[in-house]
Amino acid sequence: MDSDVAAEGSRRSAIIHAALELFALRGTAETTLQMIADAAGVSVGLVQHHFTSKVGLIEAAEAHALEVIGTVMAQPMPESPAESAPEIGRRVSRLFAEHVAALDFMGRQLVEGAAGGVGLFDAMARMGIARWEQLAQAGAVHRDLDVVWAALNPLLLVFGAIVFRRQLEQHLTEPLTNPSQLRRWEDSVNILITQGQLRREFWP
Repeated sequence: MDSDVAAEGSRRSAIIHAALELFALRGTAETTLQMIADAAGVSVGLVQHHFTSKVGLIEAAEAHALEVIGTVMAQPMPESPAESAPEIGRRVSRLFAEHVAALDFMGRQLVEGAAGGVGLFDAMARMGIARWEQLAQAGAVHRDLDVVWAALNPLLLVFGAIVFRRQLEQHLTEPLTNPSQLRRWEDSVNILITQGQLRREFWP
């Protein structure tokens, strides 16, 4: 009995993973249950058994994506301002390394204006703004810093990397999800946020 339950869980996970990848690549409107069933190696009947309809599968895929992203991103942040930016970078890199299908799906949902994608962006924006306001109150930022844009700019970098991942990879020597490329990306974003990219003597 336990093996049957495990097999059912495995097949359900395979369906969700296939759905995440196809929804991200083709969009929910252009993806059929047959495509998902073929990619998951199961029958359409089994997809319908688990999720009833495509709407049910979209909802399940969204719930799964939000759960894995939220589990990684919603952990308490370090108190030290110096650790905040690197910690966020590590978490985003972990998502790219371990849950890229979920990121691709939510990026597509955001571009298409779906409630789940928009909700994720808004939630992360609120969290970022609150964090930068805390840093400002602690005196850890420049006095004239616009804390709203201080939060939104890194968010744009993250979601830009999600949405344009395949285009970005045309300019890289290997996939962005490879550890060496994630480290390059993470380091460059951290430098941009904490130090800027121009030496002061070259500022106007």
